[in-house]
Amino acid sequence: MLDLMRRLPPTNVEENVNALIQICPDYADDLLGSVDQPLKVKIDRATGKDYLACDYNRDGDSYRSPWSNEYDPPIEDGTAPTPKLRKLEIAANEAFDTYRELYYEGGVSSVYLWDLEDGGFAGVVLLKKAMTPTSPDEPSGSWDSIHVFETAERGRQAHYKLTSTVMLELVTKQNNKADETSVLGEPEKKASEQGWKSSGEITLSGSMTRQTEQDWPVHEPTSHITNMGKMIEEMEMKMRNLLQEVYFGKTRDIVYDLRSVDDLEKARRQRELQRELVGFIKR
Repeated sequence: MLDLMRRLPPTNVEENVNALIQICPDYADDLLGSVDQPLKVKIDRATGKDYLACDYNRDGDSYRSPWSNEYDPPIEDGTAPTPKLRKLEIAANEAFDTYRELYYEGGVSSVYLWDLEDGGFAGVVLLKKAMTPTSPDEPSGSWDSIHVFETAERGRQAHYKLTSTVMLELVTKQNNKADETSVLGEPEKKASEQGWKSSGEITLSGSMTRQTEQDWPVHEPTSHITNMGKMIEEMEMKMRNLLQEVYFGKTRDIVYDLRSVDDLEKARRQRELQRELVGFIKR
């Protein structure tokens, strides 16, 4: 099933996962835990703050808020971190909320922590920024970052394993203003008929996953937040540069090879001029 998901359009991942769950309900938990989906924004009823919902803060059909530590819809005996880990979770949410504001200038962030059986703990840092168009010709899209980490303390050192996934969706439209002239005696056209007409649309979407492991010193419990913040900051910068230089650059090269931006007649004249110059040089 995972191999099938990799071959389906990434823009329809939610619909594809729901369809597979209906076909094979016994594999629902495995699919929800293995397939990365776009993060959903929910509102904490107790605090009024936005938070992100994913499989890591889900218990059944309810999602836990990092701000109030309550589930929505409410459930009894929902999974929650220990008081010591909950204190660290609150501090991590405050720290990454500042990180989100500095790097994303908006969006939503959430951090969730849980204990591991071997004595360490794990967590996930979620970041989402959506771009909502205000007019038909403006681009739209979203950026979703999912950083899952595991921590194992070894004396005054801690070993961190980080798995980062970025999901990007970008839709750009090229519109032409329709001709608004009307013939005398005919009724005026509707706004939809004489407004903007789409002449082209490009949808670019996909996901990328990278892993890294590092050892950092731990002087106090809050040192984990500093250490993970450095790793996530470095990872996001690398992934942004990789998207910009490799993925966007390669897409641009392919598009320019398929479609000529310059006038074809102008290009033909340039080729003829080059051939004439080569002929003069050979003489």
